[in-house]
Amino acid sequence: MKPFRTFAFLCTAAAFATLAGCQQASAPAPEETAAVSSAASTGPNAKPGITASEGRLVLPVVAGRPAAVYFSIHNNGPDTATLAGVHVAGAAKAEMHKTEGGKMSPVETVEITPGATIQFAPGGYHVMAFDLSGGLKAGETTELTLTFSDRDKTPLPLHIEKMGGGMEGMAH
Repeated sequence: MKPFRTFAFLCTAAAFATLAGCQQASAPAPEETAAVSSAASTGPNAKPGITASEGRLVLPVVAGRPAAVYFSIHNNGPDTATLAGVHVAGAAKAEMHKTEGGKMSPVETVEITPGATIQFAPGGYHVMAFDLSGGLKAGETTELTLTFSDRDKTPLPLHIEKMGGGMEGMAH
């Protein structure tokens, strides 16, 4: 009976060692996390030829409602770029929308031809950010990540503002 207990103990110990190794591998050290965050925000992954600027997130007046995100995006490259997704840090979900004729509807992609600038502004294209975290406060910043159809990404800092004229033309 003793050899069986020894074998069972060794198997249990090996299983715990394996699980501990997996947990350590999946949780990077704080300095590794900081390096990844720093690299993402400085833009080495930015899509070549694309520049984005004037980013702002306008908080809703009523808690629980979506925020609106506005910015400009310019294609300096030789090819059409297709904006295919958006992510707002601090929001559970973000969608591109367009307002036409007073009605807002989601859009899947936005084509940006060479030399073109697209304004994401009240009354036209914009991003809706849903289920905001309580950490998004006026006067601070968060980040918008633009994802293109070729999976290139471009980060853009967003200045967070209180609503005060940034949501005109946003009827559903």
